[in-house]
Amino acid sequence: MSALPRSEIAAPAGWTVVEMTAQDIDLVERIERAVYEFPWTAGNFRDSLASGYRCMVCRSGDALAGYAIQMFVIDEAHLLNITIAPEQQGRGHGSRLLHWLMDDARGRGMTSLFLEVRRSNRRAQILYGRLGFSQVGVRRDYYPAHGGREDALIFKTSL
Repeated sequence: MSALPRSEIAAPAGWTVVEMTAQDIDLVERIERAVYEFPWTAGNFRDSLASGYRCMVCRSGDALAGYAIQMFVIDEAHLLNITIAPEQQGRGHGSRLLHWLMDDARGRGMTSLFLEVRRSNRRAQILYGRLGFSQVGVRRDYYPAHGGREDALIFKTSL
């Protein structure tokens, strides 16, 4: 059995995770706008950096493949945003990045990880289920949606 975190075992050559910097925000925001109908703004990302949240980007070679924002409260991690660039989707980056975040949170003494996902986002729900998350609640009308609001499903996994 290897002592390496799962994310390092599964990562192909040239796949890295590093801390997000202010210089990454323009590209991160472009990816965010390409993926979501109601995207975070550059200000949301700047605020996350300023607040000391765990802001990470993953790269595949020279390309920014995705990013994630996570916060820690006492012994719980809360994943606020995880996004993979459209042209990088379907290559395992989301799974590897989420494994990396779980390993990182565990290493910081976190015992559980929470996240919200749109009720309509079945692809993400399937990924979270595959990685050991289970639904523990619903936040009614949490997300903006065309013609109203959409529920968020709350998922949790033990670390």
